[in-house]
Amino acid sequence: MDFQVQFRDGPARIGHLTYHNENLVTPNILFIQTSRCKAPAFSNILLTHRTLKTKKPTVQIGESIFSTTKNKTQKNLCLEDYLIYPKDATTELHLSARLQNRNTECCVIPGKKELISDQVNKNNASLFIVANATQLFSHQSYFVDFITALRQKIGYNKMIYLPCVGDPTSISLLTYMGVDFFDSFSAIMAARNDTFLFPTGFYKKNQLPEIPCCCPTCVTTNDVSSMGYEEIVQHNYSMLFTEMKLVRNAITIGSLRELVETRVRTKPHLAALLHILDLNHYQFLEERTPVVRKQPLIATTKDSLVRPEIRRFQDRVIERFEKPASAKILLLLPCSAKKPYSFSKSHKLFRECFLNQANPFVVHEVILTSPLGLVPRELELTYPASIYDIAVTGHWDEDEKKMMRTLLQGYLEKNTYDATILHIPPVMQTFVSDLLKNPQVTCKDSPTSAGSISALSNALQELTQRFDRVKPQRRAYENITSLACYQFGPALAKLLMKDCTISGKYPYQKIMDKNIQLGMLTEERGLLSLTMDGANRLGETEHYWVEISDDFTLKGSVFAPGIKDADVSIRIGEEVLVKKKNRLCGVGVALMNGKEMIESTHGEAVKIRHHI
Repeated sequence: MDFQVQFRDGPARIGHLTYHNENLVTPNILFIQTSRCKAPAFSNILLTHRTLKTKKPTVQIGESIFSTTKNKTQKNLCLEDYLIYPKDATTELHLSARLQNRNTECCVIPGKKELISDQVNKNNASLFIVANATQLFSHQSYFVDFITALRQKIGYNKMIYLPCVGDPTSISLLTYMGVDFFDSFSAIMAARNDTFLFPTGFYKKNQLPEIPCCCPTCVTTNDVSSMGYEEIVQHNYSMLFTEMKLVRNAITIGSLRELVETRVRTKPHLAALLHILDLNHYQFLEERTPVVRKQPLIATTKDSLVRPEIRRFQDRVIERFEKPASAKILLLLPCSAKKPYSFSKSHKLFRECFLNQANPFVVHEVILTSPLGLVPRELELTYPASIYDIAVTGHWDEDEKKMMRTLLQGYLEKNTYDATILHIPPVMQTFVSDLLKNPQVTCKDSPTSAGSISALSNALQELTQRFDRVKPQRRAYENITSLACYQFGPALAKLLMKDCTISGKYPYQKIMDKNIQLGMLTEERGLLSLTMDGANRLGETEHYWVEISDDFTLKGSVFAPGIKDADVSIRIGEEVLVKKKNRLCGVGVALMNGKEMIESTHGEAVKIRHHI
């Protein structure tokens, strides 16, 4: 087996697997092929108990336990027997089974967390098959703990197969957790019980008054009641494989999480699994979640409040971000439907109010919003602030209120102002105003009404005159410094920005050291992109570095085989410094996280922008 990851979306990935000289795309479905259960024509890989005359890749169950070796003299454990052992069987039984599954391309892993390390240690298998999967799946917390622990232990280059678990409602979530292979068992069992599978749930034949869909089987049938096992199972196969292709497309374009949040609404069990995954395994998800994404973040459920990229954004705002030093007046504003906020009609009105003042750059704008909490103006181009969408109802539930209050309180403990203007709708004022010291409230009804805009202008005129004038060049420098703090942390930001000036018009601005460009902000990335001179300023840092082999010649992209070591805190989409023999030789953008760079033997790891 040769497995290479092509695309990533959180823990989910699109991979290319070479198996029996055939190429397969993962995630995928092993379709059962027996004398009684015929796999559909569109299947890519077959699961069977006997030798088949077919050009399709075949996985054979039985004495070899998925091994391709034939005519073994020693009888190995039969997979179907092993799968029915309860996960709580004695450790001795599990370990005796393990001894018969060594040195093969596939390894059966019992569903016991405490045995994972022992089973995985020094195991060269490419595919790890989860035994006791159906029993394991029914135990919500234990199942999530087990799958995440298994994925972390086997790393990024191995595959996971979850037998007998996975249907059109759950495949997206299980793939999001890191599973690569499923089978058609759910489709067959449902058909045996006259049950139709859909991504939105299961329906008995007698519950459907008309033909349920337009799959090849249903479109040729006139009456649901006449559909028997063969017709229903073909329908279920279509639903299963269609959902798998939808999942693969979502991974490729970066929108799998949105699909997952839609699918888990169909079953309380799935909703609970996602909730447990988000709350108990944030580090697992965050490590695999990119810092830059082109696809909009659609926040339509409460699950969106705890998405890994949102929690990471919030953490960095509180822990890393530092307000512009010359900003003395905090102006709290509502969000806008259009992103970035500055390009919306409402925020153009707000900005006109203070840009028309004699001393406008003493004002610092911070946007209050859900699900992000608060977004300083300097971060409006960064993901996810630049490209999220949420249903606007004017109603704030208690979780949103608590989240926004907690973040605002934490922000104000670190960033202090001499005055505050509260220009947010009255309903928002009720749950944040008590956190502020003597705020001037300028919004009486709608933030964009003539009366509110007039009140905002008057308040700004009165307050901005109290402070020394801040020059636009100084404030531009401080804005980029604040962004650099968010991106790299305060210490590295100060190294990068020392004695620099800013040129260009927002949102395209350059960091200049006299006539030497160190970096640039662009609307497309929303983060600072470094030149070699900028990277040299950070050359001694212990963060964001990738070390390549001494014999590697850096010309274009850096591929994983050429990497000796990397900073494990690197996330996909971040700026990285490429070093050879401890000397800087390039700078670019990470296409893998730091751990995957170290583990992987295939794939593009760093997209190089500049090199020596």
